[in-house]
Amino acid sequence: MNTPASEQSKAPSAKRPLRGVGIVSLTLAAMFGILGGLGTFTFGYGDGTAYLIDNPASCANCHVMQGHYDSWVKSSHHNVATCNDCHLPHDFLGKWITKGDNGFFHSLAFTTGTFHEPIQIKPRNRRVTQGACLHCHGDYVDHMRPAQTGGDMLLCIHCHSDVGHALKR
Repeated sequence: MNTPASEQSKAPSAKRPLRGVGIVSLTLAAMFGILGGLGTFTFGYGDGTAYLIDNPASCANCHVMQGHYDSWVKSSHHNVATCNDCHLPHDFLGKWITKGDNGFFHSLAFTTGTFHEPIQIKPRNRRVTQGACLHCHGDYVDHMRPAQTGGDMLLCIHCHSDVGHALKR
């Protein structure tokens, strides 16, 4: 039995759903390609590999960090600690997660110009820095730690605000 041509055009095509999936796949591939290309360009242009090592001078690549770098050079910690020692966790996974998180949000803020000047530390990064103080100086301040886990403790920088970054005079 022959089906009239008008009815054949109304029959669902097996290729139509695949065509829609193809367009979505192509769109997603293009988006990832564009984002990947922009990310690669930004990483290269911003000398991203410099941030994978432990050289404090790389922290001064951004003009807002120059004063912090200069004050670190004059600080009591200059000969014993780098930026990473104080501003990153000391465990492998925490270090790279924090580095990635900070790298992304610093790049975004500096690219869009939405950073506070003078630059300010985020509460999460302040906790990382507190952990770094306790990592290196735990034997000296053990008696000052909270009696209960999760208890309050003054931040080390409450009394030692110029450690790591000498106050500008």
